Amino acid sequence: MAVPKRKVSHSRKMKRRSSVWKLETPTNIVKCPQCGEPILAYRVCGNCGFYKGEEIVSVKDDAKQ
Repeated sequence: MAVPKRKVSHSRKMKRRSSVWKLETPTNIVKCPQCGEPILAYRVCGNCGFYKGEEIVSVKDDAKQ
């Protein structure tokens, strides 16, 4: 049975494992149906505060003040 002669260094081990740690799928960025702002999928829009057609968070508009 093959046995390593020397300890595998931390950097060498992490280089080998780095391909497994990468993101497998890109993040899903979609347009908000209310305001058209790009947002992450399945998240409340930070611009208008809507999610699935309902207002979840009331967002203050700086231009109105």
